Amino acid sequence: MTDDKDVLRDVWFGRIPTCFTLYQDEITEREAEPYYLLLPRVSYLTLVTDKVKKHFQKVMRQEDISEIWFEYEGTPLKWHYPIGLLFDLLASSSALPWNIIVHFKSFPEKDLLHCPSKDAVEAHFMSCVKEADALKHKSQVINEMQKKDHKQLWMGLQNDNN
Repeated sequence: MTDDKDVLRDVWFGRIPTCFTLYQDEITEREAEPYYLLLPRVSYLTLVTDKVKKHFQKVMRQEDISEIWFEYEGTPLKWHYPIGLLFDLLASSSALPWNIIVHFKSFPEKDLLHCPSKDAVEAHFMSCVKEADALKHKSQVINEMQKKDHKQLWMGLQNDNN
């Protein structure tokens, strides 16, 4: 039987090799090379958006860049779901790397929520942590943490410091 510590280690330190490719209908000045990253399973796509955007901005005109969003095999990827969950739900039986399509136009309003800022991602993350703690520990862990501990937890996730 697998030890809980082994499962926790695999989830917390797990990485998903990912290939970001610009959608074929995006207007570019030259061909866009794919962008490869090892994504932490416990992070959020919005925390790697800046890296992906910076890579593809090199081949695009500024006026063609609006809100970035991602899809996998026609399914828009929700920013408020952890990367590992998205992968497990949509692509766990696929070959690696996980091929994600990057869009800068035609935001799917009916399928995705807009992500107004990284503060919204932080608030969502902390809400999920509090909810999980309430279910598992009756809120004892999160209530004993100070504000600086909450911030440190978020910064660790944001900076990929597990």
